Amino acid sequence: MNINDALNILSITGEYTPTLIKNAYRKACAKYHPDRNVAGLEMMKLVNQAYDLLKNESGTIVEKDITSYGENICSALNAIINLGLDIEICGAWVWLHGDTRQYKDIIKNAGFKWAPKKKLWYFRPENYKSFSRGKYSMDEIRNMHGSEKVKDKERKKIAA
Repeated sequence: MNINDALNILSITGEYTPTLIKNAYRKACAKYHPDRNVAGLEMMKLVNQAYDLLKNESGTIVEKDITSYGENICSALNAIINLGLDIEICGAWVWLHGDTRQYKDIIKNAGFKWAPKKKLWYFRPENYKSFSRGKYSMDEIRNMHGSEKVKDKERKKIAA
């Protein structure tokens, strides 16, 4: 995850300081807590990653219209969380594995896109421009950005 992705997940724009980041982190924790949100466990992983990256940073971010990325990813995860698919978070992107054919319409409506070279579905910030054009394998992406997979135990807790 890079600094811009982390700032977008915490909905921070303009100048940012450790105090502002801490306040945004607390608001995000309250908003995406697993007790309040079906996809809360995955969102909290993203929020915690973002905070760990930013907690001692300060600076200015150029205003972009992707500050609602946290909300967008949360609604996308809520739409697909109970489908039984394998969900993997790499940086600020979410990847779907498994037998997705029967859920194709649901996944598309949730905002995921198909990556033909990887044969996986992904969700990313709407205005993000990729310059790699799919040249990295999933293993290379995992090594660059880290990877968190949703475990079956967590999925069962969510469904309960």
